[in-house]
Amino acid sequence: MKVLKFGGTSVGSVKSIMCLKRIVEKEAKKQSVIIVVSALGGITDKLLSTAQMALNGDESYKREFDAMVNRHHQMIDTIITDTTKRENLFNTVDALFEQLKSIYYGVYLIHDLSEKTQNAIVSYGERLSSNIVATLIKNACWFDARDFIKTEHKKNGKHVLDSELTNSLVCETFKDLPRISVVPGFISKDKNTDETTNLGRGGSDYTAAIIAAALDAEVLEIWTDVDGFMTADPRIIQTAYTINELSYIEAMELCNFGAKVIYPPTIYPVCIKNIPIRVKNTFNPKNPGTIIKKEINNDTKAIKGISSISGTALITVTGLSMVGVIGVNRRIFTALANNGISVFMVSQASSENSTSIGMKESDSEAAVNVLNEEFAKEIETGAMFPMRAEKGLATIAVVGENMKHVPGIAGKLFGTLGRSGISVIACAQGASETNISFVINGMYLRKSLNVLHDSFFLSEYNVLNLFICGVGTVGSKLIEQIRSQHDELKQNRRLQLNVVGIASSHNAIFDREGIDLDTYKEQLVQSEITDTETLRREVIGMNIFNSVFVDCTASKDVSALYQDFLEHNISVIAANKIAASSDYESYIKLKQTALAKGVKFRFETNVGAGLPIIGTINDLRNSGDKILKIEAVLSGTLNFIFNELSENVPFSEAVRRAKEQGYSEPDPRIDLSGIDVIRKLIILTREAGYKAEQDNVEKKLFIPESFFNGSLDDFWKNLPMLDDEFEQKRKQLEAQNKRWRFVAKMEMGNTSVELTTVEKGHPFYNLEGSNNIVMLTTERYKEYPMLIQGYGAGASVTAAGVFANIMSIANI
Repeated sequence: MKVLKFGGTSVGSVKSIMCLKRIVEKEAKKQSVIIVVSALGGITDKLLSTAQMALNGDESYKREFDAMVNRHHQMIDTIITDTTKRENLFNTVDALFEQLKSIYYGVYLIHDLSEKTQNAIVSYGERLSSNIVATLIKNACWFDARDFIKTEHKKNGKHVLDSELTNSLVCETFKDLPRISVVPGFISKDKNTDETTNLGRGGSDYTAAIIAAALDAEVLEIWTDVDGFMTADPRIIQTAYTINELSYIEAMELCNFGAKVIYPPTIYPVCIKNIPIRVKNTFNPKNPGTIIKKEINNDTKAIKGISSISGTALITVTGLSMVGVIGVNRRIFTALANNGISVFMVSQASSENSTSIGMKESDSEAAVNVLNEEFAKEIETGAMFPMRAEKGLATIAVVGENMKHVPGIAGKLFGTLGRSGISVIACAQGASETNISFVINGMYLRKSLNVLHDSFFLSEYNVLNLFICGVGTVGSKLIEQIRSQHDELKQNRRLQLNVVGIASSHNAIFDREGIDLDTYKEQLVQSEITDTETLRREVIGMNIFNSVFVDCTASKDVSALYQDFLEHNISVIAANKIAASSDYESYIKLKQTALAKGVKFRFETNVGAGLPIIGTINDLRNSGDKILKIEAVLSGTLNFIFNELSENVPFSEAVRRAKEQGYSEPDPRIDLSGIDVIRKLIILTREAGYKAEQDNVEKKLFIPESFFNGSLDDFWKNLPMLDDEFEQKRKQLEAQNKRWRFVAKMEMGNTSVELTTVEKGHPFYNLEGSNNIVMLTTERYKEYPMLIQGYGAGASVTAAGVFANIMSIANI
């Protein structure tokens, strides 16, 4: 035989209760079954809240009572088609409601709601639902759980199960086991007073476990509205998935720390008898669910699941009198237990001068008063400090029996949290190493769960959350590349790039679940106007794990946000050159902040678009090499212009072609002034290990200063005045087998930019189109310098370089 328990959601609607009927009738064809049912979904809460209304003299309790009656009546009218059965069921249900109505009226009249009365009231939920189920299922027999589930009253005021008496009564009741038996869960009776009691919220699971253990059932099945235990709360972690198998200990730990799949005491009775528990979904019965048993075969995962408790308070008992004194902890926990205060986590300093206790926030004020009273004399003499509760916290538990066999789990856990900017306030780990529990600030709960779930490979994919600022030529190309590579990365790299924010110069959209990249342009147009302060607030406020801010703008205001993002553990990837080429102190502060926070500040595309220049310099330095000299052609625009010059293409025409073909800025004077090259040279010099500022670069330009004044129209009008001079010099160079190159140079920290000539055979001589080239002379590459050459401009290659930076962060 087997025992099946159905929760409130499984009997909460017509659809669900008909699913229950099909499941039970299918199982009953194979063996005898005992069905334990909860109250209709939400009814227990409604019974209690209505009682409170009656207690307060609020006559609207009658309306709430009538609503409960109507809900049960509608259920019966819909699912019971046999007229006789329906009439008999109505008589049974209405008789129960008449009793309940009388109790409510008594509470309303005398303004008193004792524990005895409250227990009687909440018992009606299961009594009603179980009668409905017993009538619905053909040939089912109804049993009153109060006849065989017995409790006794303890000194602390709690009712606890009398296991010995209950087991004998269960065996006696079901010695002639019907094919289908229906039992109301949760409810019980005091063995001495015959008063109706209960097994606590979630007690229907416990009822089922008690019956299963007493009768040596083949299996206990818990039917609910989820497919089983999940690796984490699926409401927070979208990638959470069902755990196929758990040990009893793992399931108990997950339940104790917030996994509300089954009521924690459920596990003990069946564990003793080695009866497996299977958790299944009433609405998806074909899913195998989660099996809980003693031993798990071929178990390779270090951890099984992550659960959490929000609304945690932490009380720290501290004082010098605690050191080496026997009995302090006994006094702490005895005082709390005597006052019915439950503790779910304890962390003690090795010096014994402090003990931190985790509990529900709702219990914290009472706990503070109890402990202050218990240690009043010590507090008065200064030997101990007054107690206080730190609220607004959350507790997370990482659970898995295999953790004891895998070195470094705790180190990885806390390192992962640290890199995400999450501080651990208190932690505890038992010697069995089945559970690592820790307390954090409650505002970081979602972020912590996501980053841990991802880090420990519980997620199907490694997730990187991207904020992309700038949707111009580079930004739009980057988004298109991410969209086109999305499925490929998921399939072959197990990487999910989740774009959670996109901002243009005036609009922004944010969605922590991910933005549809097929329609982002339309969404941006329809979004509200935004500014950089709103952008900063939204990105930081989303508080999302594994987050990266990608700047594809040239905005000084956007680059000013980097420091704040890095300080909030958000990595930054910049195609924007302003930050890395600004004053040295700001640059070095960004680098140091990223290092201290364990996040990344990457700007490879600041120089050479998609060419691996900065990364190569960093690799050389990290391996112990020293950069002695850098010589480079860093402006694709200027290289294009000087390559275009010919007898038929004067200088002014070459500049115009550069603009028309998208190589130059809309105002070509920005390129001709050498400002862009100077910025790039400063960045390379700094990455090479030298302190450098833009003002210290020696500049030898080739356009008279007067051409940079006035309007853009004036510039285009006056530019042909330079054609004859450039053509004359070009002919001379051609005769000498020489060519112009605008070269940036750094030698031992000294920097310069100038238009110079190179001879045939020089590495820069045959540099075509808008290509860039960098020549690195180092202590190791002294006789034969290293050359890096390729496309140095263009939206696609720059976007690809940014994409490569994203991938480098994902691969950490």
